[in-house]
Parts: sequence; C-alpha cells; structure tokens
Amino acid sequence: MSHVGVGPRAVMRAVAFLTTGVLAVPALAGCTSEDPAGKPLAEQDVAAAARARISDGGTLRWAVDSVPDTLNAFQSDADATTTRVAQAVLPSMYRMDETGSPVRNPDYLESAEVVDTEPKQVVVYKLNQQAVWSDGREIGAADFAAQWRALSGKDSAYWTARNAGYDRIEKVERGANDLEVKVTFSRPYADWKALFTPLYPKDVTGTPDAFNDGARRALKVSAGPFAVKKVDTKGDQVVLTGNPRWWGEPAKLDEIVLRAVPRDERVSELVAGKLDLAEIDPETADEVTLAAGPRDPATGTPLMGPGGTPAAGPQGRSAAEALRSWAIANGSDEEAAEEEVLAREERGEAAAKARRRQQALSGFELRKSLEPAYTQLALNGAEGPLADERVRRAVARALDREELAEAVLKPLGLPAEPVGSHLALSGQPAYADGSGALGEQNAKEARALLADAGWVPGGPVKKKDGEEAAGAEKDENKDEDKKDEEKSEGGDDGTYIVGEDGKNKDGKNDDGGNDDAGDAKDGADRESGEKHSSGKNTAQGGAPGAYAPKGTAAPAGAAAAPLAKDGKELTLRFVLPSGPGSGTLRTVADRITDMLKEIGIGTRITKVPDESYFKDHIAAGEYDLALYSWPASAFPATDARPIYAKPVPAADGSLNVAQNYTRVGTDQVDQLFDRALATLDQKESRDLLRKADSRIWAAAGSVPLYQRPQLTAARKNLANAGAFGFGTPVYEDMGFLKKGAQGSRPTAPASPSPSS
Repeated sequence: MSHVGVGPRAVMRAVAFLTTGVLAVPALAGCTSEDPAGKPLAEQDVAAAARARISDGGTLRWAVDSVPDTLNAFQSDADATTTRVAQAVLPSMYRMDETGSPVRNPDYLESAEVVDTEPKQVVVYKLNQQAVWSDGREIGAADFAAQWRALSGKDSAYWTARNAGYDRIEKVERGANDLEVKVTFSRPYADWKALFTPLYPKDVTGTPDAFNDGARRALKVSAGPFAVKKVDTKGDQVVLTGNPRWWGEPAKLDEIVLRAVPRDERVSELVAGKLDLAEIDPETADEVTLAAGPRDPATGTPLMGPGGTPAAGPQGRSAAEALRSWAIANGSDEEAAEEEVLAREERGEAAAKARRRQQALSGFELRKSLEPAYTQLALNGAEGPLADERVRRAVARALDREELAEAVLKPLGLPAEPVGSHLALSGQPAYADGSGALGEQNAKEARALLADAGWVPGGPVKKKDGEEAAGAEKDENKDEDKKDEEKSEGGDDGTYIVGEDGKNKDGKNDDGGNDDAGDAKDGADRESGEKHSSGKNTAQGGAPGAYAPKGTAAPAGAAAAPLAKDGKELTLRFVLPSGPGSGTLRTVADRITDMLKEIGIGTRITKVPDESYFKDHIAAGEYDLALYSWPASAFPATDARPIYAKPVPAADGSLNVAQNYTRVGTDQVDQLFDRALATLDQKESRDLLRKADSRIWAAAGSVPLYQRPQLTAARKNLANAGAFGFGTPVYEDMGFLKKGAQGSRPTAPASPSPSS
C-alpha cells in the first residue's frame, strides 16, 4: 500500500452531528475558488537525467521484499514484485504521473476516448501501430477480448482476485481496423482508464488453465522494454533482460535483477556491494546520509554527524573520553591499565570496521519522497466498546494527527502534514480534506462523547475471575497475553497495560511529583484542541514514553481517571507487528496510547509476529485498534469501495467484509460510491467521492494519519531510479551515468505554512 512542500490548504472545518438519527455532513470546501486537491507534498527523487547522459549497458540490482508466487497481477497471491515485473514487461494503456493521475502511455496507445454515452458507453482505443508482442504478433482486439472474458466474473473457472470494471463490459470487438479496439459497456463506468493495465497476451488469458497456471513462474510472451529471463526461487531473484522486439526507446540497462532481501539485511548487502537500489528503514537512511556526507581527506571519517552535528572523535569518543582512556592506560594501576589497553584495541577494531562500512556506503545516497500510501488507525467496530459510534468518534477526537505526522516525517526532513482523506492523497484530483466532518482534536469534547455513551470516571475496577476488561481479547488469548506480559518485564516486547502504574502510599507518583503537577498550559491546550510545540520531545526520533519499561509512572497530570461502564474498565486491545521494520508503528502507537490516556481510555498493546499480523488479527477482526496502510489509487471509486463498503451477511451466517477490516460502513457511503462510479462527468464524480469521504470520517471507523515515507538508498551514479512517489517508473530510462554526468535532485522541501 515512498515533491515540493506546500502549506495546509484553507478548508472549511465543521463538526458532523447526529439529529434524530440522521447524519448531517458539513458542506465541502469545493465552494471556494481554491482547488482542494492541492499539490503533492513531496517531489519524486530519482536523480533524473536525459538519456544522452546515461551509459548503455550494465545490470541494476534492485532489492524487493519477495520473489513473487505469481506473475499474473490479477491473481490473489500477486504482490508488489508482481506489479514491478508487470510494469517492466507488459503493456499499460495508462501510467501514473507525478500527481498520481492516469496519463496515456504513447508506447501502446495513440488515443482512447468515449465516443458514445447513449444508449451505452462506448470507448475506442487506437493502438500504436508498432506495438507487438515478443513473438512478433500485433497487440490487438483479441488480447483485449480474452482479458475481458477472463476477468468478467462470468466464468468461475478463472481464478481471479477481482473483476471490478470488467464486469461492466458488454462486448469487446475490432474497430474500424486492426489497430482499433471498440469496448461497449453494459453500465456506465467512470474508471474505464483503469482497465487493460497491465494487458496480458491472449496466450495467458485465453483459457482458464493458461490463466490459472500459465503465468505463475514465467511469461513466455511479453511486450515491454524488458522481458522475463527467469524466476529463480532458489536464488531469490527475478532476472529481467532487454526485449529485442521493443519498439520504443531502447532500454539503457542490459538487465534488471530483482533480489529478495529482507529489510533488516539490506544495509549489509549494500555494504557488500551486492545491491544498487533498495528501499530502507529510517535507521539505515541515517547511516547512508552520514556516509555520503563530507569526509576528512586524511582519515576518511565523516566531518558531520546525524542532524548536522559535529562527528565524534577517534573511535567515536569525545576528546574528554579519549584523554581519560589514555590516562588509565598509562596510569600506575597495572590491572586497570591492562584492561583499558585491551578495551582500546577492541574499540580500534570496531572503529576500523565502522570506517570500512561507511566507506562502502559512501558510494550511495539517500533519495526520499512520500510513498503513494497512507498509514491509518483502524477501529474495529464489529463489537465491544468501539461498536458504539460515539466511542469511535471520541478516540478519533483525542488524536493529535499533526503531532503523529511530525513524529514520523519531520526527523526525515519530509513534509509533515496529516492526511485529510481516506480516498486520495494531496495532489490527486479527488483529494479534499474531509476531516472537518469529524472535528479537530479536542479532549474535552472527546470526554463528553464518552460520557454520552455511558463511560464515566469510575476509578480502578476489580475484575472477577475470568472476566476481561471491555474491549480486551477473549479467553483464547488470555494465557498467551499473560506470558507475553511476563516476558516484557524490563524489555520492549510482549503485552502490557498502558497507564496502569502504581503510586506511592503518600499519593505521590514514583518520581516524587504530586498528582497536580504538570504543565498546565499544555493541559489547557489539549482541552481546547489548540496545538503548540512546548512540552514536546523535539529530539530526532524521540517519542515521549515510547520505550518506558512496565511500571514506569505516567507523567503527572497527563492521564484522566479511568473510565468504566457496567463494572468494566474501558481498555482497548492495540495490536502491532513485532518485526524489525515496525519501529515507526510502535512509536506512533506509544503516542496514541498517551493521547487516549488523557481522556480516560486504557490500551493494552500486544505485539505479534509480522507473518500473522494481518491474516490472523486484522483480517480476522481480532483487535480493537491497529495501525496499517492503504495504497492511494488513481481510481478510488473502484479501488476504495471494497475498503469502505458496508459489510453484509453471507449465506453461512458469517459477515462478508470484503476489505473493510474495520467492519464499519453505511448505506449512504455505498450509494455515493455507486453514483461516483456511474457518472462520466469527472467533476461530479470527484464531488461524490468527497462527500463519501466526509461520511467515512464521520463514522470514525478509521483515521488517516500520515503519508508514508519512501526512503531509498541508491548508487550515486544511478539515474532515473529511487523514490518514485506517485509516478510509474520508466524502466527503459534507468541506467548508470556516464563519467562526469550528474542527475538532478529535488530541492529541499519548504516548511509548511500555517493553515488559514
């Protein structure tokens, strides 16, 4: 589901309210002359260079998360690597530009337009006359028709993951000549540009057997600048080679090798010289940035540390520490001197290893942007306290989304604006900040919502044997949670209850402060919903309370009294992944727990293995709160509908949630999506989508937080590759610069301006 910075757009802020059961959604900001879509918050960072400055030949070694189980992008087990391969080797009628909008791909398509709307919508595609498959056959109507039949949903023998859009097609036929394809729709379809990208040859889509099994480990016929040479599962790589029948600009590279490398191993592979391009985590990004900075010509060590601070002295020690070490090593205490000499030797070896590592990384640079995806807080509305919309809205109103975005993005030097839409990102045509339908952060109003729902301050609640706090997981996980809690003593993993910290008998906190201590100004601002920077930990990567061990007292005055209802405390189970790449999510979760604690909501954090996080917890509904991401789409009416559609009962009595893992949906949202999908008026479709987004905000099933950072380590002489942002990579233009040539990099993002 990583651009010039712009300030927050002026939008109308208002609160949605319930009146006799009818949701009143405020007017959208579209009534102003300013385009609510705005601009992308960050530029693409790919070291753009003209083809004439790029050498011919070479192999690009590119880290990916996995070798795909299938090369068929329309099957359920397709993944991000499947998409990457398809982009390089298959036709795409449209590709995404730097704003996340679809643009015609001239290598395949001379034109495409709606030629009739009555009595039915008809689209005519005029294909590039040079476009051929790698076996020499022209790309034509037969390929379009075979893909439509495979994905229409009418033949269950095809194992397809989705048929959206294709199920609205009535027929596909040859147009006025072999280069024209005429598509007639049975129902109007606004997102018709989403179809036939990628386009597979009829050899793959013509029969169920070929579709189901013929393109899983090989693509014998393709039509891109590259072709699949081999899928090497033993070697954990996919090798792409230049397509000799490609009619467009020839590929600069001889080969692209997509290597499956776990994220926590990528820095080692970069150091070893086995990768040229890799998405990396923030910690590795700091290391790459440090290594790429100015160096002492005599020693080769960096002159500056992270954040522009002076680098440490020899062996990473300050001058005072080095002097003390020399004094001990040359002092009269022979035993201490011997120990210090050995320690100095060990530090010397470690420092030499670090210098070699930094020297190896000095050939790389960090390229960064914002990924076309956003991270959200999901609230499971299926049962428990969060089944009540008032409780969900209270949780959402307690969050300072600006603070959360800054915690993730500001240390990386990326624009830190909270996401204002569930359906699009800033710069995309459908984007508008709809968060006014929920209301701004306001602890006082959040507590009022909880009180209206029956949750009142009740102090500690003694649970009977076998009884869980409201919102906690059921019996089957009780023993496991208890083990995890014991394991977390003194550590950072396992399950713990946030805010259940004891006080001394005299009523004071463990740090000696009394209950009334604290920053009154900060508390007042929290109550009113206003924000300021005082009291925040501004150190890079700092997160107040993020790694406090169990038993650490909460800051005085920070938490409200615990809330209770029907003898149960309001405690929500917060499920997080525990893998090495999930540190950012854990930091965000820690800040969220602090914010919820201020309105009296307790959280119980449970960390689970990455491989089971989504399948066994998110998709299964075994959580109250969770953090996960959704990719942005150029076609939200099609792609976002399953995510927010109202769950419906299945024939076996279960709940069919599609991709709506929060289990929160309304008939009104479904109707707005349907209307947006059925109109060919683009402005009307955007307005309907923005209304749908306002209702999604008001239902508070999920809260968009921030656009995900996209951090990429790239070899310095690699051009037209890196942090692609919204844009589709142009694979034939990637390559290594000629000697003395340089690629262009984006300017530093501007500081966001205050919202008007």
